[in-house]
Amino acid sequence: MKEFLETEARDDFNRARAGAFFSEIFNLFSPSRRELLSLQEVKEVVKPRGETYRGMQTVSIDRIVGSEGRYRDFNKSFLPRHEYLRNRWQRVDMAHLSDVILPPIKLYEIGGVYFVRDGNHRVSVAKAQGVIAIDAEVVSLDTEIPLSESMTRRNLENAVIEHERRGFIRRFQLDRILPEEEFLVTSPGRYDELAQHIFGHKYYLNEYRTVEIPLEEAILSWHRNVYRPIVDVIRENSLMGRFSGRTVTDLYLWIVKYWDELKSRYGSDFPVHQAVRDYSTRFGKGFFRRLLDRLSGRSGTSKR
Repeated sequence: MKEFLETEARDDFNRARAGAFFSEIFNLFSPSRRELLSLQEVKEVVKPRGETYRGMQTVSIDRIVGSEGRYRDFNKSFLPRHEYLRNRWQRVDMAHLSDVILPPIKLYEIGGVYFVRDGNHRVSVAKAQGVIAIDAEVVSLDTEIPLSESMTRRNLENAVIEHERRGFIRRFQLDRILPEEEFLVTSPGRYDELAQHIFGHKYYLNEYRTVEIPLEEAILSWHRNVYRPIVDVIRENSLMGRFSGRTVTDLYLWIVKYWDELKSRYGSDFPVHQAVRDYSTRFGKGFFRRLLDRLSGRSGTSKR
């Protein structure tokens, strides 16, 4: 009986490893489609506000999308990626084949999906055996951002960016004050930078006034005297073509930072159009570099 179980478990692991291998081949140029999400990376993007102990639950296997520490050992379908996982994987599989009840796994829940704290091999074996649900001890990490089973890290970043954009628009009532502007960015955290620009401009306007100006007036002044002139210079110099995959608001934020550096070095009267051209020359990509990036599947430019 034991020899039979060992043979079954060995064959199960071989099939699982073969599945992982072919997944690597089929998704050779799309690594995010085959990789488990790292809990730490997700936390860095989502920034959960706290955690709550949820106790014992029965969790759908398909909603387990990542791991706290073993995300490199298994692929997105929780198939084993390495031969060194064999012994432990087969022991867990033999217990499953023998109907031995194993301890519940431990999971973090965040945004409606789950990450393994303890029990990665048990999840892998359960998925390989077609198990639908598994008992788990669950701790929830609090976030307003809904996640889904099919999300890659880039999908997650896009969800966070859109959540931040809606909050930024709502906070400053920009859909009413500046409905013609989209203020699109490509990385999390940049809407906080835009908010700092607005409040910084408001502080500057209030410096020599006895009565504080309304926020709406400061927003319109910032847009008219700071944001729009720089955006116009960006477009006049056709910078967008040199920064593939980025937005005009991305460039505005980078150039303002770069312009401040130049003004601190050469004086406060350093012209913005010269800062824009200098930034484009130093950090923009020419035609052949953009072509190489496109052929290699890369896009965008380095983040400053």
